[in-house]
Amino acid sequence: MNKRRNILRIFLKSLLGIFLLLLLLLLSLFLYVRFGIKTPPPQISDASALEQNRIELDPNTFTFGNNWFRKSNTGLYEMYLEGDAFERGVAYGKMTQELVQRQEDHFTDQFLQMVPSKSYLHLLKYFIKWFNRNMVENVPLEYQKEIYGVSFAASDEYASIGKKYHRILNYHAAHDIGHALQSMALVGCTSFATWDEKSEDSSLIIGRNFDFYVGDKFAEEKIVAFYKPDEGHRFMMVTWAGFVGVVSGMNEKGLTVTINAAKSSMPSGSATPVSIVAREILQYAGNIAEAYEIASRRKMFVSESFLIGSLVDGRAAVIEKTPDELAIYEPSENVLYCTNHFQSELLDTCASNTEQKSNSASVYRYQRLQELITQNKYNSVFKTVQILRDLKGINGADIGMGNEKAINQLIAHHSIVFQPEKLKVWVSTAPWQLGSFVAYDLNTIFGLDSISPGVEIMDKANNIDADPILSSPDFHRFMKYRAMKESIKKGEIVDIQKLITSNPNHYHAYVLAGDYKFKAKNYKEASRFYSEALTKEIATIEEKNYILEQIEKSKKKGNLK
Repeated sequence: MNKRRNILRIFLKSLLGIFLLLLLLLLSLFLYVRFGIKTPPPQISDASALEQNRIELDPNTFTFGNNWFRKSNTGLYEMYLEGDAFERGVAYGKMTQELVQRQEDHFTDQFLQMVPSKSYLHLLKYFIKWFNRNMVENVPLEYQKEIYGVSFAASDEYASIGKKYHRILNYHAAHDIGHALQSMALVGCTSFATWDEKSEDSSLIIGRNFDFYVGDKFAEEKIVAFYKPDEGHRFMMVTWAGFVGVVSGMNEKGLTVTINAAKSSMPSGSATPVSIVAREILQYAGNIAEAYEIASRRKMFVSESFLIGSLVDGRAAVIEKTPDELAIYEPSENVLYCTNHFQSELLDTCASNTEQKSNSASVYRYQRLQELITQNKYNSVFKTVQILRDLKGINGADIGMGNEKAINQLIAHHSIVFQPEKLKVWVSTAPWQLGSFVAYDLNTIFGLDSISPGVEIMDKANNIDADPILSSPDFHRFMKYRAMKESIKKGEIVDIQKLITSNPNHYHAYVLAGDYKFKAKNYKEASRFYSEALTKEIATIEEKNYILEQIEKSKKKGNLK
């Protein structure tokens, strides 16, 4: 007995020691984050741009020197920026100040919905500070200066989160943090390219859906930005207010960059945000080899695929980058598909990629892409838009509207098509990629010296009409489904049968119904809805496991067989 007590005493003493050590480490971490991490803004030799004010030509059009910002009749915002980094940033911030502040509101509101606990949010704030502690060391000085210029337009309301410059800088890692924390499900994009005999006119055509979801409001104010920097190439990109990184863009050399998240483990510290690597490629690369060289110089903390289209090379390739390795994938045919897994010989069989292919919707979307390209035989810009709008599953199956396995998940921030040979680009308008695709001719845009109020700069003759589905009963039912889904989140009473009939082939409608009944302690009905969900096309293994667990819980709590 005494021997047992001594063993127990030693064990408890050891456990206490481990606890105290962990407590000390946490305290040290807190003190380091709170008082030790310093991220000074970059030194600016000439800050005179801050003394200038924007000029309002009309309520929707502003200028700042040679820079301009306006809202198009299409609903898209358009912006032209030139000059050195800090001047560009100041012009960007001053012309879009209202949007910069609204975007931070939207971003913060959505984040609060994801992390409703204030205590957890407080701890998460320190985690993000720790996570991004070396951010400045990994962001090129040019982009630090541009971000610093933008940050003067940020709101004073979020001072408790951090200083303006630090907040805007850290938001550039949101894409990375979003797909590192897989459960947040913020990122799941689709892109592809065709050229030579795979395209109707043999030209290189690239299409992509940017499915980065941070709430509906976040995607309401898309900006099509045209840059003429004092160094590097002129370029265009689709972005949101306050963001200088690139997720989709094309430069004057006909080089395009789009990014697709891949499976990542939880990073231990900051590196260069993916969007900043993409920005550097777009601004300074003229071909695939130069893009690869830039990607090789930067350390990233998550895994990513960069689909690079190149007019100079006459083809496309995917640069695959992890925190430790770099590879390039070039297909044997003149068509390239890219979802959310790696394809190169080096990275295809790595453990994280194997898990991603097995457990996520990536391979399914990839196969649907292949199917549609094969059916089309020869691709075109219009056919590319049709593919990006596709709502069906493999073999045209009805998998429900909003399913992550569909190419069009009905969450896209934007959808875009590039035709480098003609320096033309098409950008989607709301809702998602179902609105019209607005055409821009970069030859014309980069030749503009000024902007006139009320004069559209789009290439109207080449716009692509909105999807007819917008006026269909199916779409109206889907919008009702989304509204009821939000009501359930808020704890409101809904008609579950109407929820089901609004999106009858989507597994998640039945999961929502099951969760609703489970919360109401109607375990028999909950089990029935969960079981029905299993008969539908479920997006991920994680979700399927959740459904199976809920069925078991329902049976146990309801004493069901």
